[in-house]
Amino acid sequence: MTGIRLTAPAPGWAIDADVVVVGSGVAGLTAALRCAAAGLDTVVVTKARLDDGSTRWAQGGIAAALGEGDTPEQHLEDTLVAGAGLCDEEAVRTLVTEGPDAVRRLITTGAHFDTTDSGDIALTREGGHHRRRIAHAGGDATGAEISRALVEAVREAALHTIENALVLDLLTDAEGRTAGVSLHVMGEGQHDGVGAVRAPSVVLATGGMGQVFSATTNPSVSTGDGVALALRAGAEVSDLEFVQFHPTVLFLGADSEGQQPLVSEAVRGEGAHLVDADGVRFMLGQHELAELAPRDIVAKGITRRMHEKGTEHMYLDARHFGAAMWEQRFPTILAACRSHGIDPVTEPIPVAPAAHYASGGVRTDLRGRTTVPGLYACGEVACTGVHGANRLASNSLLEGLVFAERIAADIAGVRPPRTEPAEASRDADDLVPLPAPETRTAIQRTMTRGAGVLRSADSLATAAEELETLHREAAADAEADGAKAVVPGVDAWEVTNLLLVSRVLVAAAREREETRGCHWREDRPDRDEAHGRRHLVVRIGPDRTPVVHRTETAAFPPVRPSD
Repeated sequence: MTGIRLTAPAPGWAIDADVVVVGSGVAGLTAALRCAAAGLDTVVVTKARLDDGSTRWAQGGIAAALGEGDTPEQHLEDTLVAGAGLCDEEAVRTLVTEGPDAVRRLITTGAHFDTTDSGDIALTREGGHHRRRIAHAGGDATGAEISRALVEAVREAALHTIENALVLDLLTDAEGRTAGVSLHVMGEGQHDGVGAVRAPSVVLATGGMGQVFSATTNPSVSTGDGVALALRAGAEVSDLEFVQFHPTVLFLGADSEGQQPLVSEAVRGEGAHLVDADGVRFMLGQHELAELAPRDIVAKGITRRMHEKGTEHMYLDARHFGAAMWEQRFPTILAACRSHGIDPVTEPIPVAPAAHYASGGVRTDLRGRTTVPGLYACGEVACTGVHGANRLASNSLLEGLVFAERIAADIAGVRPPRTEPAEASRDADDLVPLPAPETRTAIQRTMTRGAGVLRSADSLATAAEELETLHREAAADAEADGAKAVVPGVDAWEVTNLLLVSRVLVAAAREREETRGCHWREDRPDRDEAHGRRHLVVRIGPDRTPVVHRTETAAFPPVRPSD
């Protein structure tokens, strides 16, 4: 345990439970429903409303070997290829073998997927997949349908939920074991201000950290809160350098910041072409799957062509679909494009890569356990080893389902007793200084320039220096008397989390001196197979700096020394 915590008031209220699940996407709500079904007193904490996480923005679908002739083994092979030599094969095998039944249980929960005329689940294809195995709903509104079904199930089960609540830090008992979380409720509902949910099992399902970059497909709530909490609690994170940039995000202008509209990979899966301003299909010849190559390859292909042509975007051409197909298969994307003055039926869509998915996160084992006893993680916040250096399209919803069920089974099997949280230190040395809220823009621009799609030793060194300057300035302001001290609050806490995860991401990216998966080093364009097939595991040291450790093999070490 580090003893490091956010600067925040002491909890003014508390409730008790067996399990607290932080997050309300597919991973969090699945874990909560399974824990409650096992008779565990379960509380769900979510940062906004129950349906406001990243899950509802997922357009493409959920991958599983459900189609005739498809097998888990083929799904495994496609996942391993996309992961560029860093997937944990046992984790992937768990995902693809348990995945089909997990999807069927999701359907039993109430999710409705699109079907063929014969009543079978309609399957499409996305980048990196050699078969049609992507189940979708509402054409391109899969995440929204999954979120709807799970939220309804949670409400029908009458689970205790706390909405509009930002999780702050992990509570631990005298033995250093998990004892709950502190959180701040933003003026809504039964509780308000800083409080605590005391529970011996905490499940982090807080989603991603796309907001560390200027342009992202992630919602505004994706500020890396779960990874930051875990780091402060002494947990290990891994593979954080592997940020997947979605190749086809609607280009709204060079100065556009924040959440950007996604143009699903399924559009390319149905036959759309990537072209430059001259109409040339530049992905032909770059990969056997052309536009349907794994995302890192397509993002690099687009970025290279942008540099060659001196432009800020490329185009996705699907005019040949016709109006009827656009309206039936991709109504959400069609509406988003038209709302920005672009009609895909009659003109190509301007697209450019934007931050989309964190392949790394809080390191877990196959039961979702982290290196802190009692703390679990699943979904995008976790690093199970499934994704390796690059997530295969539509594996994320499946990973959330499969590993959430495994976490619930583990907690139900262990049923740890409730313990009293140890009194938190109020020593200033244990409190993280809060940067000013306006620091958020500076962090995002630094990360976009230095640790975006294209990276180099120089760009990462500059990013590291700029981030450390922001960190030092926050510490100096905290020590100063008077008006400079930042008042604790949601904006300041979010920026603190963004700064911490950015510093760790850049530290790992500097250490990985090769190009692999979605980590693209311009100065190191080749894979280093002798040294690169290793994971970078990071902790926060006593001096609050990232400590990077390289594993001895491509396999993760156990999360518990006794395992």
